Amino acid sequence: MTITFLTREGFDKLQDELEHLRTVRRQEIANRLHEAMEGGELIENAEYEDAKNEQAFVEGRIKEIEMLLATAQVINESEKSETVQVGSTVTIEEDGSSVETYTIVGAAEANPRLGKISNESPLGKALINKKKGDKFKVEAPAGSFEVKVIKIS
Repeated sequence: MTITFLTREGFDKLQDELEHLRTVRRQEIANRLHEAMEGGELIENAEYEDAKNEQAFVEGRIKEIEMLLATAQVINESEKSETVQVGSTVTIEEDGSSVETYTIVGAAEANPRLGKISNESPLGKALINKKKGDKFKVEAPAGSFEVKVIKIS
């Protein structure tokens, strides 16, 4: 079983989503199904089909979140390290261009627009265990590029 790295915030967010899906969304869908069944012919009832599809999606998401939480390892973000680890916030300079700052997170929380990159992404993977001042090449699908670690926090 693969470990899922999560920040405390990400873990709590998934727990909240799971609780909402189990309590609120399931009940809403059950109500929609009940109303659709009272509407007559189930064979030609679009509302019933839509509710069944939504039910399948919600149940799939519940199982996905349960698996993520069951395999979760919560990252201790307060631990400072001399090297980049999951949970580190890293400022880098790419090929002499402007500096960028990223937080290394598990794949379940990755959101590059918010500056959160996965430890499994080409850049995230290449950054792991690097130190301040290290220069290295990142091999990505779009081609390779040089990176220098400016700061780790």
